[in-house]
Amino acid sequence: MSDAATMPKNDVKVTDAGPSRKKLTITIPAEVVGEKLRDSMSTLAVEAQIPGFRKGKAPRELLEKRFGGAMRSETKGQLVASAYQAAIEDLKLKVVGEPISPGLEKIDLKEGQGFTFDLEVEVVPEFDLPSLEGIAVKRPIIEIADAAVEEEITKLRVNEGTLEERETPEAGDYLTGHGVMVGKDGTTFYDIKGCVVQKPAADKKGKGMILGVAVDDFDKQLGSPKAGKTVTIKTKGPEGHEVEGIRGNDLTITFSVDRVDRIVPAEVSKIVSMFGMSDEGQLRDTVRQRLTERAKVQQQVAMRQQVAKHLLDSVKMDLPERLATHQSARNLEQRRMELMYRGVDPQKIEEHIAELRAASAGVAVRDLKLFFILHKAAEALNVSVTEGEMNQRIAMMAYERNVRPEALRKEIISRNQGGAIYTQVREHKTMDAILAKASVTDMPADAFNAAMKALNEGKQA
Repeated sequence: MSDAATMPKNDVKVTDAGPSRKKLTITIPAEVVGEKLRDSMSTLAVEAQIPGFRKGKAPRELLEKRFGGAMRSETKGQLVASAYQAAIEDLKLKVVGEPISPGLEKIDLKEGQGFTFDLEVEVVPEFDLPSLEGIAVKRPIIEIADAAVEEEITKLRVNEGTLEERETPEAGDYLTGHGVMVGKDGTTFYDIKGCVVQKPAADKKGKGMILGVAVDDFDKQLGSPKAGKTVTIKTKGPEGHEVEGIRGNDLTITFSVDRVDRIVPAEVSKIVSMFGMSDEGQLRDTVRQRLTERAKVQQQVAMRQQVAKHLLDSVKMDLPERLATHQSARNLEQRRMELMYRGVDPQKIEEHIAELRAASAGVAVRDLKLFFILHKAAEALNVSVTEGEMNQRIAMMAYERNVRPEALRKEIISRNQGGAIYTQVREHKTMDAILAKASVTDMPADAFNAAMKALNEGKQA
């Protein structure tokens, strides 16, 4: 075997291939190809077991005839992987996603000949950060109305309520059954027993959700099926769905009803007793304190949204096309974590996620652009995230959901959502560092809700 230090180096040429995309043309010298082929054959000769021959004693001609094609294919993969890694390190390319190589499978390795192939990679966009100082931001003044306290207590009563089985569902009732989602070509995307749907309440105007997909005329298609009945829902797959096959597909969802239930809210006295409080007055004081803490989070969210909008408006960049196309899944996880952080009810979170799936691709592109901006800003501001900060965020979300932090941590790990938590904490810390240098003015309390609504719709308050 030759000394690697004496072997000729690969020839690498790099050209622009589109927005934030590079084309690498790599030529591996004949000497390197030959050396690797001989090494692979030597390994095969030692390991191969062929009937009629002792291990390691089969003739090389027989090995080449029987295993040569597979051996060269595996060797080619090893050469490509090694050459690619060396190229991006030498060129200091910040690659995102996996490389693609059209036509690579058609190229064969031949001893005595060099090996040339093309790879296309997407890279982190190049752009200049705007000034992070003195950004104009409005801060909403916090005010907790009695109606908000009453609404929160109603939610607690519903959460701790009991199920009352019904014969025929009415608005707001829940149906449990077997849901199956099939595409127009017969592909089954979901087959879930025990899934739950809600017959839309009056304020939903007929819109509902099934198997994570929002359906505008859901109430009309669902009807009022009793247990034992099966209904069929037809809808168009949302373009922003994380499952590629569902996007734009003509979906047919069958739902076989097993049971119908209505939630009977618990009495306030039960809530008081369950939380170990002395009376209803203490419950209301505690709820008001929780809402005050939540309002502080919402206040910070409103300010961060203004920073995000300023950064998005101030930066121009060419996004990697393939990465933008596959942004949907990451986008949904980030939004889910954000809503949990804000203390939004789990049912409302799932409704929001379903609506987000139906949103335009522009939402995913916007979030991807913001991700790159905040990543670069975090580096400029030396922002880092500690394990303690991760645990603190999980504890905060657990508190809002009335679950133990350990239980939520296990759920996050099982769903592989740790990366989403890390990104959320890092982005929040980055925007908070920018807010510390911002020009902040308070806004009247009566404008708070209107401002939040406008900001959530991507408008400047």
